[in-house]
Amino acid sequence: MNVSVKGEYALLAVFDLASQPAGQPVRIADIAKRQKIPQKFLELILASLKQGGFVESRRGAEGGYLLARGADSIKVGELLRFVEGARDEKSRARRQADSPFSDMWARVNRAVSEILDQTSFADLQRAWKEKRAKFVPNWEI
Repeated sequence: MNVSVKGEYALLAVFDLASQPAGQPVRIADIAKRQKIPQKFLELILASLKQGGFVESRRGAEGGYLLARGADSIKVGELLRFVEGARDEKSRARRQADSPFSDMWARVNRAVSEILDQTSFADLQRAWKEKRAKFVPNWEI
């Protein structure tokens, strides 16, 4: 699976939203700053993710974006297939030509898809917190 910059940014945006307290909208500017995503590009990505049912938006001074459903029910594979769409189909079509490697690539694609389809954003959040908790800097001299 090839992941475009748009796909990477979509993953980062949803991960960021999954990191926030449930039910509290997050401003686009805050996500863009934390994740180092150009704000205009992020606006387009979030609008697309809203149409896909991954996020919802709230208007007003206290508005912003939040997950449309729990982080445990949003799978990485589902999000990537939505964002990458036809682009991924084209790369798969190129590899499906009859060649000595076609069966191997099909197995690779199935293995990658299986991992992505079993990984939720809640799983990623837990793993990230555990990894960050293990690294505790010691400033003693």
